Amino acid sequence: MLTAPLAAAQHVIPGPIEAEVVRIIDGDTIEVRAFIWPGHSVETRVRLAGVDAPEIRRVQCEAEREAGHRAKAFVEGLLAPDGGMRARIAIRNVQLGSFAGRVIAAMDLPDGRDLGTVLLVEGLVSPYNARGGWCPSLESSLETAQEASASRS
Repeated sequence: MLTAPLAAAQHVIPGPIEAEVVRIIDGDTIEVRAFIWPGHSVETRVRLAGVDAPEIRRVQCEAEREAGHRAKAFVEGLLAPDGGMRARIAIRNVQLGSFAGRVIAAMDLPDGRDLGTVLLVEGLVSPYNARGGWCPSLESSLETAQEASASRS
């Protein structure tokens, strides 16, 4: 009995699953209406797999907020150039996210390009395993403090 939920949590749906953009939350999270089978859809938030966009809320510095707005505006330009949100996309390799009720997946733009890859090429996101880098002055201050602490040891 206890292994069933664990197995379900690790399950990946390869897709592609056709979806319609409902709302762009930020540079790496998009609310969609996914058409899971004929006549049935579900609305959910999709977090792009493998990338990390700068935050718009809960930021560490103003530069991060500005970079977050640039990333979101770029995604809006790709998915809703006229302000409407009816763009059709495909989501792949869908898995349950660890928090916030969203799923993690790759997303293909209407022209077939991978959205995460496009954002990486444009320099608007970083690879997920290299998160951060949006607040250079904050990070250099942290490195200086760590170096000073190490030299006292």
